[in-house]
Amino acid sequence: MCVRGSNKDLPKTVDVDELTIRETDWGDIHVSLITCHRKLDIAPLLKGLPDDLCQCPHWGMVLKGRKLVKYRDGEEVLHAGDAYYMTPGHTTITDAGTEWLEFSPTSGLKQTNKAVQRNLAAMNPGSGRTKQKPSPAKRSKR
Repeated sequence: MCVRGSNKDLPKTVDVDELTIRETDWGDIHVSLITCHRKLDIAPLLKGLPDDLCQCPHWGMVLKGRKLVKYRDGEEVLHAGDAYYMTPGHTTITDAGTEWLEFSPTSGLKQTNKAVQRNLAAMNPGSGRTKQKPSPAKRSKR
């Protein structure tokens, strides 16, 4: 059995001025297809995590655009066509127009997202931005 999803199948869970996220969980792995509409520095959203950095590893590919990944000891630039592994302890600055596909351990991402949601709420009190629960993945036999 194969689990699959496309940009039309993955549920759109976030659609705001800054970005659009289509995402779901495939077992213990979270899959996200993200489009960044405006330049986005996620550092303020990571406040309260150890070292104020994302502690969840991510694997993915930049489909279009550019991402700057910053670590305590350096930085990497990812361009369209680059596959990547981001180790824990990072933050990113993403250019407007960037699209990427990313896979993350569901449990680690939940911890990061708690901090992100808390920081978003503090930055935008009463904004009403909520994340919808992802729908089940589409399965197909191949």
